[in-house]
Amino acid sequence: MTRLEATRIILDLAGDAPIVASLGHPAYDLFAAGDRPQNFYTWGSMGLASSIGLGLALAQPDTRVFVLDGDGSLLMNLGSLATIGLLHPANLVVVVMDNEEYATTGGQPTPTRHGADLEAAARAMGIGATATVRAETELRDVVRAQGELRGVVAELAPTTGSLFIVAKVTESAPTAKPPLDCVFIKQRFMSALRNPESATEGAPL
Repeated sequence: MTRLEATRIILDLAGDAPIVASLGHPAYDLFAAGDRPQNFYTWGSMGLASSIGLGLALAQPDTRVFVLDGDGSLLMNLGSLATIGLLHPANLVVVVMDNEEYATTGGQPTPTRHGADLEAAARAMGIGATATVRAETELRDVVRAQGELRGVVAELAPTTGSLFIVAKVTESAPTAKPPLDCVFIKQRFMSALRNPESATEGAPL
């Protein structure tokens, strides 16, 4: 599957849940898949999407929080996995779009092309629920399974921990970019979290 196809799946499964996207192509694809106030596009903050998502998950424990990261971006902040493993919020889902390259800066290969295993790193740092997927059906099944567990067995939520998924994807050329107005993105996102029913405002032209 392409990164855009995987992004569309996450957007579909997220429903009204917030999604934090890493800078560059993950943010571009999320915007192309469907702009909405619950999307938080990061600019100029490589490696920090997982940390932002963790903070949001801890601040709003009743809200399922999704993070769309890239392999190159996550490799700049592997320490966030240790913090996620330590605090293990059960409402956090981190999806790493692993195309094995720094696509935004020209396609230079990342260490995952040479054997670096991000899922194994997540397990080693205490994240208990992990998966590596290569097909759309696998991605859907893994995300749905964790959601059903949280919904049906709510009392187990504190012990199930976060979900970490490595989605092996192929590169897809960006077709659109989110707005550069970072203040607008922040304020729209915060308003959507405070009042989801009023989250209808689109991106500025």
